[in-house]
Amino acid sequence: MFEPDKSRSLEEIEDDRWGDPPADATRLVTTAYALRKRPVGALDAEGLRLLISQQIGLDTLVPLALDQVEQDPLAEGDFYPGDLLDALIRRVPDSYWQAHEDQRTRVRTVAQALDPEETFDVLYNRATEFLRR
Repeated sequence: MFEPDKSRSLEEIEDDRWGDPPADATRLVTTAYALRKRPVGALDAEGLRLLISQQIGLDTLVPLALDQVEQDPLAEGDFYPGDLLDALIRRVPDSYWQAHEDQRTRVRTVAQALDPEETFDVLYNRATEFLRR
């Protein structure tokens, strides 16, 4: 299994430097550019959520996000409890999960363990839908 050097940035790991964002870039784009320069071990739930939602650096970031949601399924970025898990189950393409069956098993285990009494209804429903796929 691939274990990234958490002291390195996505730019370093992927050997792909994007440079500066375009002058007219949105806040989302500017933030993604900045996060790609940060050591991956320093990314919090929000940084992981944002990059994964944009399908950036999945090979490196999905395992790190899985570590977080296994510890706390409701790990929260800037939106709501469980938004990191939501990014994993909604924004990571099925083709990724098919190529990384071990990681798919991990996310399915987290999704199966969600308690409907303690989980935001929309997240619980999305997790249930993910489990059907």
